[in-house]
Amino acid sequence: MVNRSLTGRRAWVTGGLGFIGSNLALGLLRLGAEVTIVDPCVEGCGGNPANLEPHLGHCRIVGRDIADAETFASELATADLVFNLAGEISHSRSQREPMRDLELNTISQLRFLQVLARVRPGVRVVYAGTRQVYGRAHALPVNEDHPIRPTDYNGVHKRAAENYHLMLSRIGVLDAVVLRLTNTYGPRLALQLPGQGFLSAFLRRALNGERIEVFGDGSQLRDPVHVDDVTDAFIRAALAESPPDRVFNVGGPEALTLLEIARLASLAAGSAGSITCREFPAEHLAFDIGSYQADITRIRAQLGWAPTIEFAVGIRATLNWFEKKLAA
Repeated sequence: MVNRSLTGRRAWVTGGLGFIGSNLALGLLRLGAEVTIVDPCVEGCGGNPANLEPHLGHCRIVGRDIADAETFASELATADLVFNLAGEISHSRSQREPMRDLELNTISQLRFLQVLARVRPGVRVVYAGTRQVYGRAHALPVNEDHPIRPTDYNGVHKRAAENYHLMLSRIGVLDAVVLRLTNTYGPRLALQLPGQGFLSAFLRRALNGERIEVFGDGSQLRDPVHVDDVTDAFIRAALAESPPDRVFNVGGPEALTLLEIARLASLAAGSAGSITCREFPAEHLAFDIGSYQADITRIRAQLGWAPTIEFAVGIRATLNWFEKKLAA
């Protein structure tokens, strides 16, 4: 984790009551930042005040949608750093409800950025992008110059939001950095919420001693990254002085097959549950990206970031965290 004091720095985190946002907020608090969270806890997006307990009182909470930024514009004008994690992540729901996804991931972002650019021009803003914008990989690992060919509405809308940030940075209105995140896991992952990805489903079933279902033959590769490493990437991106590039992949330390991930989750949970492969549901197969591994050469070179938590270690710590929460 980057070791640099943020004492007195005013950090804003949109989506700060969600999984990654709440972990980031806690990381910022540990570094001494004054943290303001913008999160209306939109149904299905993962926002939950319990994610910050018992530290909720140490943050200022703005329970508004980022689309309503005009209503808190005067406060936003005081921001020193902005971490923009607001949005919807469910790929399947984006296919069922594309207009909802458009509103949450694109239109709301544009409204927010217009206000931010007006009241706090030049501020560093770090946007939570997604590897979904690449679509199906031509070759592994995938670097930032890979063609952009998303396979679902969520990827299209997130790409549009990326472009808003990058365009405003290009013309000198904002100082933006985009992080394209891979599958992230760790404490506060929304295990009970539909559409949060295969890691959420695997962990939930492992904790419950249930059979873990893997879509396809299980040979697909992914590079899961622990949320503590992701938090470190966000903070490094916020503090980097004029990085040559503005888009960075954030990936895990190793590529594992889905079957390996399922087995490690089951083993870490001490679960008696079995693992089975099943055919892809048609609605998932249409937008599945197959294998993915991020090339992190650029972020390592320019921001000094690299993942430090191996999956076998991180998944055990994650399951321990959930077990303690369930026992409390």
